[in-house]
This record gives sequence, C-alpha cells and structure tokens, in this order.
Amino acid sequence: MVDLLKDAKYIKGVGPNRVKQLNKLGIYTLEDVITYYPRGYEDRGKAKLIAELVDGEEALIEVTCVSKMSEIKIRKNMTIYKLIVRDESATCTLTWFNSFYLKNKFKIGEKYKFFGKVKRRINQIEMMSPVFDEESTNKNTGKIIPIYSSTYELSQNILRGIIENGLKEVGNELTESLPQYLLEQYGIIDANTAIHQIHFPNNFNTYEKARKRLVFEELLIMQLALLNLKERYSKNEKGIVFSEKVKVSEVIDSLPFKLTNAQKRVLEEIEQDMESNKMMNRLLQGDVGSGKTAVAICAAYKAVKSKYQVAIMVPTAILAKQHYENFKNMLSQFDINCELLISGIAKKQRTEILDNLKSGKTNIIVGTHALLEDEVEFKNLGLVVTDEQHRFGVRQRGILNSKGLNPDVLVMSATPIPRTLALILYGDLDISIIDELPPNRQKIDTFAVTSSKENRVNNFIREQIKEGRQIYVVCPLVEESEEINAKSVTEIFEKYKNEIFKEFNVEYIHGKLKPKEKEEIMQNFKNKKIDILISTTVIEVGVDVPNASVMVIENAERFGLATLHQLRGRVGRGQYKSYCILKYKGNGEQTRERMKIMVETNDGFKISEKDLEMRGSGEFFGTKQHGLPEFKIANLFEDMQILKQVQSVAIKILQEDSNLELEKNKILKRTINKKFKERVEI
Repeated sequence: MVDLLKDAKYIKGVGPNRVKQLNKLGIYTLEDVITYYPRGYEDRGKAKLIAELVDGEEALIEVTCVSKMSEIKIRKNMTIYKLIVRDESATCTLTWFNSFYLKNKFKIGEKYKFFGKVKRRINQIEMMSPVFDEESTNKNTGKIIPIYSSTYELSQNILRGIIENGLKEVGNELTESLPQYLLEQYGIIDANTAIHQIHFPNNFNTYEKARKRLVFEELLIMQLALLNLKERYSKNEKGIVFSEKVKVSEVIDSLPFKLTNAQKRVLEEIEQDMESNKMMNRLLQGDVGSGKTAVAICAAYKAVKSKYQVAIMVPTAILAKQHYENFKNMLSQFDINCELLISGIAKKQRTEILDNLKSGKTNIIVGTHALLEDEVEFKNLGLVVTDEQHRFGVRQRGILNSKGLNPDVLVMSATPIPRTLALILYGDLDISIIDELPPNRQKIDTFAVTSSKENRVNNFIREQIKEGRQIYVVCPLVEESEEINAKSVTEIFEKYKNEIFKEFNVEYIHGKLKPKEKEEIMQNFKNKKIDILISTTVIEVGVDVPNASVMVIENAERFGLATLHQLRGRVGRGQYKSYCILKYKGNGEQTRERMKIMVETNDGFKISEKDLEMRGSGEFFGTKQHGLPEFKIANLFEDMQILKQVQSVAIKILQEDSNLELEKNKILKRTINKKFKERVEI
C-alpha cells in the first residue's frame, strides 16, 4: 500500500533543503508531488533538418559537432558560449549564456540532439540556450516533455526528476477512486495509467485520455459533494417560516433611492424563500455597486420583524463598520437595534454587546470572524448574511449557521461569475443575480497607457486633487524585488512623496501592516486627510470613499481581469466623474487584448467570462474563493462539455443513491470524504 501522505522530503532527489522550495509550490506530500500537473508540454519527439528551421520556433535537431566551444566575455558576469554543428542540410550556431559547465562538454565528430528556440537571419541559423542529449539517450529530447509552473530556485529538470521519482515510488499501486461501471460507461482509463500519462505521455492521444479521466473525476467529486450539501439543506433541514404579514415594502419606501428592477426581482426570490419552510441557502451575486447591501437590509428587516435576530459577517473590520452604519441608518427608524462586533473592542463594551445579543435585545449584529467565537450566542438567530462570500470557507459559514436553529442563509459576492459556472461552483446554493446597476452609478472611464504617458497621468492626478478629489494607486508588490520586474508600494510611495507629489499628502497601505494600522489609514482616507493612497489589492474589497475619483493601477498586466474590475469599482461611488488608468508594460497580444476588454466594457459578467477564458479556472477560482478543494487540472472554460456531462452524471447517481450507500458507489463516498476531509462529510 502506497503512503501518499509521506513527507515530500523523503522522495529521492528532494531532501531537507529542496523541500522548502517544493513547499513554496504547495507541495508537501508524495500525493502533492504526483498531482502537481504540468501547465504545458513540449513535443521534442520529431527532429527537423537545420535547413527547414523557422525563425521563432522551438525545434529538435540531430547533428554532428564540428567546432570547439568558443568563449566570449562580454562584460563582468556575462560570458557567451558558441558551438557550431551541422547535419546533411546546413550549419547551425548554438549559443548559451554564462554556462561554464558546457565548456568541455562536446567533442568534434560526435553526434548530439539539441532542442531550443531558433533565430534565423538571412545567412545565419542560430539556436538559443538549447537542451541536449547524446545520440543514444532520451533524457531531455526525443519525447513529449512536461513543463511545470516553478520558481527560479527549481529548474524544470530538477522538478521533472522529483516528479518522476515520485511516480516510481507509486508504481501502479494507486487505489482506484472511480467505480468500474463509470470507467466502462464513459470510456475512462484507470487511475494509475492516467497519473503516469498526464506527466510523461507516450503521445498526445494518451495525454488526452489521461486528462479526460482526471478532469472527469475532479469535477464529478466536486459536483457530488456540492449537490449532496444542497440536498441536505433542502431535504433534512426544515427552515424557519418568516411571517407573510411582514412585507419589505415599508423599508423600500423609506430608502433614499429607488430599487432597480433586478433588485426587486431578487428580493421577491428571497421573500419567497424566507416565507417557505425550506431553509434558504442563496447566493446573491452582483457587480460592484449593484446594490446588494440594500437587498440585505430589506431581508434583515423581514427577519427582525418576524421576531428573529440577524448576523452579518464581513471579511474586514472597516467593511463591518461601513455595513453597521448602513444598517443602523436605514433600520433604526423601525426600532431595530444594530450592534458592531469586531476585535479590538474594549472588554466592558464587548461583554455588554454579547449580553444584549444573548438576551435578544440586539436585533442585528454586524461583525468579522469575531462572530465565529464560542462566546457569541444568540437568543433566536434566524438569518445569516455573509458578504464577500469568497473570503469565507464552507466551514466558517457552517459555524455561524450552527449558532441558530437552521437559520436562513444569504451569501453575497461582488465577484461576477457567469451563471453556468456559478451553478457548478456554488452547487450547494440557489443563485440570485443583480444584473443591473442603479441609475445613479457613475460610468467609470478607463484608459490603458504605457510609460510614455507617465507625465500626462501625473498632471491629470494633480488636476483632480486640486479639484478636491482623492486618488488610489495600486501596485502588484509590497516591496521591490530582484526576481520580479514590477512596481512596488514602497517604491512608488517614496517617489510620489519625495519627488512627484511633494505638495500633497501621500500614504500607503498593504497586507503586511497590522489590522489597526490599515483601519486607521483607510479611515483617514475616507475622512479626506490623505490625497493619494498607494496600496496593494488589499483595497479590492474596501470602504466606500465617494470622494475618490481616480484609480491608477501599476503593472496592470500582472492582474487578472476580474481583479482589475474589482479595483476599478473602488471609484465612481459618489457624484464625481471617475476614471481608471491602467498602466501596463509589454506589447504581447494577450496583454493588449486584456487592456482592450477593460477599456471597452464595464460589465463584470462579460469581464469574468473573458478572464476565465484567458487565465483558466485554476487562478480564477482558488481554494479561498469557495472554501472547497481547488481544481488542479480542470479548466471550467475549456472543459464545459465534460462539466455538463458530469453534472447530469452526478444528478443521476444521487437520484438513485442519495447517500452513496450502494456497493458500487462506496468507492465514490470514500473519494469524496478523503478529498474534502472535514469540509463535506457524506
């Protein structure tokens, strides 16, 4: 029996030093090693003649060495090595940089195989930094080679070797995780063949079969787990029946703005859920500024007037304060008592808040993770609202829900996800979407610029501040890095404060600061004490600052489209015309395409579809996004056909065997419980 939980450091080629580099990639065990799938492949199998080589392509050549290695010192720390080789069709120069170890590696007259990028000019063919094998070996050439996401400390060869050694340890002893009837019915290969062929495929046909198997399994297990959760909510748990006599129209009429048709439609869905005996478990999706909070206020009113308490959980203290102010301002006129519970509250005040909550004197409590603590007790919790749902996992939501007797649950997210994908990702929830922005929301003009426009951008910032506005500047890094060529918060802060904007008040904020410091800075920004706030994406989900009119994003090419859209939504929250300036480097087709999308559309759902298409689901939906294991190989955009197939398979299985107790499905039950551990237990 293979021990898949064996520490990665005991795998041949790893050891105590290299394991730290693996840990940075999220690899800790033997199982992590063999399921660290390639991000791409190079076909180094078929050799070409030198005369056939095309400029810019990567190719394999089988050649004879016809010169000694020449060594040219360009400057200190830069030496170029060149070797001349030939085949029956032409001659080629091979070039390496700072590769001293190759100096005496090749012998004149011997045959070798080289694979690298071709540079072709009129009378010269060159291959840059090729990998190589002697004629009789196939270590680096002559086959399909996997390419992995890695760090600069771990070369592809080393990582490949470690994974190869991990696979040797496993051999063909992996326990099958799918039932035989599914393998036969859907033409799926077995687990052992799939795991070996996904890393080192014999050909692209076996790779396709391996990938299909692994994607099918990953999506099926996710679907079964989520559908089982949903089934449990709707079947086993009888929900609270809130009073039909309490209508939210009283609150709607008191709002200082009119609800959009989308908000009204969503409220109807929520009211129907709350008045039924089914436990509401609903995801409320809406773009930045679409008015989700107003909907939550109406739902909270209905719960309180039906004699129940409401808990609102948000990821940050500053967002909790903002919600607290919103709920209190809108609902205090109806004799509804709101309280705020965040860390850092004085002990005496905290005790009083907890007592009022337990006695039922407090109707609505707004807070952060502090709400999850054991001493937080409710008299009669009826509705749980979590905002920015992707910051909380399934278990955290579960802890809060358990503080009441099957309370209704409303989870809100400002990360627009295409509906088809949301149905998969949040399979345990019903879905409501606010797909319309309130008429008072400012359209944000977006511009994508290169460094040549730097002075114009700075002058524009200066004009805006002189008009009384405030500016956000977002950077991808906290501090300067030798490894990554990108702007950092500290670098921009020094430049702005001491050189470019000396006359203005410049401040910075990032995730490494203490929560209290972050809160204070954001409060100062909100109170107009700061003109320019330089930040990382820590402000992606943040406070409403109606006076902020410009969002400048440095190295915009380094952010996903969904993140850029979220950041852009930080401005345009007041009466002032607002702007988003995307400063980007590089002239690649994908970079230009992404900037074009941001400039042309403000529709978060269209942007998220494009983001998913361009980046794949691995990055788009990380573990934090939904509190469930992340997809290691499935790409929800590319694998939509398998996804649809898997959905119907999962529904069919659970209709026949809702608790997976039939002998043929026990293997599925084991796989789900292993993968989801404490998160979802069937």
